[in-house]
Amino acid sequence: MLDEYTVSKVWPTDSFTMGQVDALLEKEGIQRDGNLDYTCAIQDDDLNVIATGSCFGNTLRCLAVDSRYQGEGLMNKLITHLIDVQYERGNVHLFVYTKVNSAKFFCDLGFKEIARVDGTLVFLENRADGFAGYLRRLAATRRPGTAGAVVMNANPFTLGHRHLVEVAAAAVDTLHLFVVSEDASLVPFAVRKRLVEAGVADLDNVVVHESGPYIISSATFPSYFLKDDVAVNEGHARLDIAVFTRIAAELGVTQRFVGEEPTSQVTGVYNRVMCEELPRVGIEVHVVPRLETGGAPVSASTVRRALQAGDMETVRALVPASTYDYFASDEAAPVLARIHKAGNVVHY
Repeated sequence: MLDEYTVSKVWPTDSFTMGQVDALLEKEGIQRDGNLDYTCAIQDDDLNVIATGSCFGNTLRCLAVDSRYQGEGLMNKLITHLIDVQYERGNVHLFVYTKVNSAKFFCDLGFKEIARVDGTLVFLENRADGFAGYLRRLAATRRPGTAGAVVMNANPFTLGHRHLVEVAAAAVDTLHLFVVSEDASLVPFAVRKRLVEAGVADLDNVVVHESGPYIISSATFPSYFLKDDVAVNEGHARLDIAVFTRIAAELGVTQRFVGEEPTSQVTGVYNRVMCEELPRVGIEVHVVPRLETGGAPVSASTVRRALQAGDMETVRALVPASTYDYFASDEAAPVLARIHKAGNVVHY
């Protein structure tokens, strides 16, 4: 029976089949994610969609099988197809979003649960020691006393970032500073992390970490990188914060510090959800006012604009010496070239 069914790609322009996909997802209590880059379906002899699944980046999502066909192995066929698609893309570390009642199916396939949200969504990965290994490595950096956390993209590291770190570090015995690892910014992760480490090197109680795929990544929070304010998915923020809660428990973090965000709707939604969710698990959230100079907040987007314009004096006024020295060096030429070609550099 299973061999009779074929998994086929659904093109975004195929409005009829995509409409059937939406109808099936809705019937199964799932809303199609706005962030998808591949969708497939299984159809019956009358071309009715009876099963569907999708990808975004290295995640599998929007998986559903018509209730009349459940138990016939269609979900397994979908997952096999989607994993093949991911492997062809070169993605071997995979993540899955699924409903709570489907989680056991993926666990039986070898996926491991990372976190769940509101009893409605489960987030899993296909590595037995992925998140568990990440937590163990973090645990090795735990120190006695109070602990806080800051998460930043630092694209690039500015005096505003430095101000946030100083305020946070003064309030706790140890500050765990997570640099977003996703390489979706104009300044590459390797450079961003290096500039953060150089910019906080004098603060003995600050420990710098890579966020990996577990904090503000395309797996946990794609809205952050797509910068599509209209399509901001609050569920992504809740998932990211649910994962962070497990990380915080491993490090004994009871305070999280965030910069005030008056302009970015995406970050604003994230901060609001954080302020709602983290106190419920005993983590206090501190919203730190932006550092200002000349009556304007110091922001990375202002620095990127200045770099694009070749205005190094403005850059010098807004960043630590270590950040300025990098951008004034020959080593920064490839990064500066990317910034010059980027057009609008504000929303990176």
